[in-house]
Amino acid sequence: MAYETALKIKDVVESIHKKKYLLPAIQREFVWNTYQIERLFDSIMRNYPISSFLFWQVEKENVTDFKFYEFLREYHERDNRHNSKADVNGEEEITAILDGQQRLTSIYVALKGTFAEKLPRKRWDNDKAYPKTKLYLNLVSKSEHSELEFDFAF
Repeated sequence: MAYETALKIKDVVESIHKKKYLLPAIQREFVWNTYQIERLFDSIMRNYPISSFLFWQVEKENVTDFKFYEFLREYHERDNRHNSKADVNGEEEITAILDGQQRLTSIYVALKGTFAEKLPRKRWDNDKAYPKTKLYLNLVSKSEHSELEFDFAF
């Protein structure tokens, strides 16, 4: 087993955006909520370890032998919960994410996309019940939660 140096968030987001990182069909769908994403970013800002990732380098001649999916960018609880199938043509090798998909999707959604979940006491069929939100960091004050140092919120 080979261990690599730490990944830069900028490089990870860029690799996801360029579809160099994909999800194999065996992965479950994205299930994290805003609470978990906000805590992940607090951990990152505090320089806490966020565990390791398990990557599978798929050589270009084997890419078409498997089914892969793209990362979510615009999460919508009702309309966009499913990852779209990736168009792999076998011309390049890809990196499939075997462990770390929830964390990597959270980082990608928070930094490049939006998160839309249903507001309480609103109807499921009401489009206005799902406002698109982005991750923000309160730079003026610390978090009101005693276990957190940084105040992230969608």
